[in-house]
Amino acid sequence: MASILLQSVVAIIMWMAVIMQGARALVNHPMTRRSNTPLTRVYSAIAKDELEAQIKAKGDEIRALKEDGADKATVAPMVQELLALKEQLNPNEPKQQKQPKQKQQEEESDFITARAVDYSKWYNDLIRVTGLAETSPVRGCMVIKPWGMSLWDRVREDLDARIKEHGAENAYFPLLIPKSFLSKEAEHVDGFAKECAVVTHHRLTAGKDGLVADPDAELEDPLIIRPTSETMIWYMFRKWINSHRDLPLKINQWANVMRWELRTRPFLRTSEFLWQEGHTAHATSESALEDAKAMINNYAKMCEELLAMPVVRGVKSPSERFAGAEETFTIEALMQNGWALQSGTSHFLGQSFGKAFDVTFQDENGTQQDVWGTSWGASTRLLGALIMMHSDDAGLVLPPRVAPVQVVIVPIPPKKNDEKGKHAMEKALDKLVTDLKDAGLRIKVDDRDYVRNGAKYFEWERKGVPLRIEVGPRDVAKNSCIFKYRAGPDAESKQPVELFAAADTAVAGLEDMQTSLYDAAKQRLDEGITEGATYDEMKAALVNDEASGYPGAGLFLVPWKCDDENEDKIKEECKATIRCYPLDVNEAKVFEGKTCFYSGEPANRMALFGRAF
Repeated sequence: MASILLQSVVAIIMWMAVIMQGARALVNHPMTRRSNTPLTRVYSAIAKDELEAQIKAKGDEIRALKEDGADKATVAPMVQELLALKEQLNPNEPKQQKQPKQKQQEEESDFITARAVDYSKWYNDLIRVTGLAETSPVRGCMVIKPWGMSLWDRVREDLDARIKEHGAENAYFPLLIPKSFLSKEAEHVDGFAKECAVVTHHRLTAGKDGLVADPDAELEDPLIIRPTSETMIWYMFRKWINSHRDLPLKINQWANVMRWELRTRPFLRTSEFLWQEGHTAHATSESALEDAKAMINNYAKMCEELLAMPVVRGVKSPSERFAGAEETFTIEALMQNGWALQSGTSHFLGQSFGKAFDVTFQDENGTQQDVWGTSWGASTRLLGALIMMHSDDAGLVLPPRVAPVQVVIVPIPPKKNDEKGKHAMEKALDKLVTDLKDAGLRIKVDDRDYVRNGAKYFEWERKGVPLRIEVGPRDVAKNSCIFKYRAGPDAESKQPVELFAAADTAVAGLEDMQTSLYDAAKQRLDEGITEGATYDEMKAALVNDEASGYPGAGLFLVPWKCDDENEDKIKEECKATIRCYPLDVNEAKVFEGKTCFYSGEPANRMALFGRAF
């Protein structure tokens, strides 16, 4: 028995030796060593030439985005995709250590690129260093920070008052819209189809690789995150409108919308943005058309009176109209780089949405009639326009009427043991604050004792606060203070002002600054529109006129024969679009007797061409 047991143990030891020898041979085998590469570096099955084509296409896409001034958050995910493709092409090439770049260092600093160096970079730098907004983890979406949101609050307060004066009431409608609603108005859905974000399931479930859409929770009618709310609101109008006595019906909502964007710029073009959208229903076409025209004038007055931003009132060409509209009215502003920015639109919808959603009313004679409609809106694009309209290489310049803080007071404290000086300072400061508030001014006292005065001056100047008031012990002893304006006729130097007159002087000075900013912008607009140019002259000026350039070629007012095909050719040849048919010159029929600058045919419009954000 012992002999059998011994033989078994010897046999087991020999088998173990064989197994170990085979394992060592397997480990040292060249094929095994090659397969020891990490899983993420396994060479793709895609053919090398196909992979190289993908790398080239992705590189071209990234370059195009950068040339268009796309922000870092938009480009970064695509750069990662490009690196992943390159890694597949050369899986055995060791990864290089990422070296710090000057550009990255600048983006993390408080450096502002000069407009003349790169206008697009200047714009992005301003938004970053002044704390208006920053990128979010969601591609194409931004976080509006408190300083930026306070600007939007000022715009919203002003515009909301104008909308209510216009006769509209505020309401709120769902964020999600059934896909079937969008399908009811064919031209409307075609205009927004490529920009829609779609919700297809109503819950998640745990899957092998984490959370996944529950296949048992698929929606019968997918939901669209609203790109605009015409379809939802007209569905409700059908329930609310029965008689001519219910008309006109004017509804406004302040909301966020989603329009999927590949190339984004903060405030100017993001996938999600804030806006107001007004929707009205009328008994006659005349009433609806009058409403659309009146609202575009409200937008223009808001821009001019609040933002010190002159605009061109006009009508869009047929190819540039809002999807589903019979006429689109617009206001166009001219930025410092010579590009236009659409700043508000108002649409005469005809009866298209009324018929699509079967919205009818009984007229005075008892006959059922289809209603006429309008819609109009303005968005956070206005903040982008505001930034580019007045700001300079030192930072933001905010017109006093829209500035969240109109006056910042920087007290210079007395010496530590000067109790008498401290008491006098507190008394003078309290009186100054009370006088400024009683005069209706929005003020802030920056009494941070851990920040030097020079740093405070620098910070508030960059943020665009219109007026800084400095008060120190020597000023109090002389019953005076020091004024320093951010812009305008008195901005070049500091001015001593008596404390008792500070409030009245500030009110007058800020009004002068508001007027000065508007006048300067109006002069740029007038001088930035070229009249009488040939097509070749315009093409030469605009074909290489990029957003990064400064001051740029501006806009061109020319006689035009309305033609969608020729409009597309011009867009392809020199990247210019018809910003609008300006109302004033077209109502005056300035085009009569002129020939189209492109086709040579008799002109039937005066058109404003240019590059645009």
